[in-house]
Amino acid sequence: MSPLVVRPPYGLSESLFQSKCPTCIDQACIASCEEKILYLGEDGTAQLNFAGSGCTFCDACAQACTEGVLNLEQSAYRAQIAAEFLIHTQACVAHNQVICFSCKEPCIDDAILFNGMFNPVIDKDRCTGCGFCISVCPVDAIVCTPLEILPTMEPNETEERL
Repeated sequence: MSPLVVRPPYGLSESLFQSKCPTCIDQACIASCEEKILYLGEDGTAQLNFAGSGCTFCDACAQACTEGVLNLEQSAYRAQIAAEFLIHTQACVAHNQVICFSCKEPCIDDAILFNGMFNPVIDKDRCTGCGFCISVCPVDAIVCTPLEILPTMEPNETEERL
């Protein structure tokens, strides 16, 4: 199995990314991304890169997906990205007694909490994985670890059960 990568929201399963994305001709999901964080990986699958921006969960990629890999209604990852974000305390300037709120300011989910002035932590229950905190960190102290997309019923299975 390929190493996990950060996938766009609304994904149904990793197997669909692997089987359907490489055969997609129009790659409309990539072109639809207004933040330009969605790209085609070397394996021909849709992947996210938060180096310059984050995901607004605008739904454009899912609406543009012609292969059924991204699905607004059936995904377990509606308005959430299957990834875990962590602040490395040794690299973080705030954890090293420098006043810095760079990561907290763009976080619309209020998922970055400060325990005092110098101890930011990411609340995993609030974090949607949008990634806006990554590109604004002046020392690259925030890392994103992809999680496996939990399989959900694929569109064909839903139709068969009805």
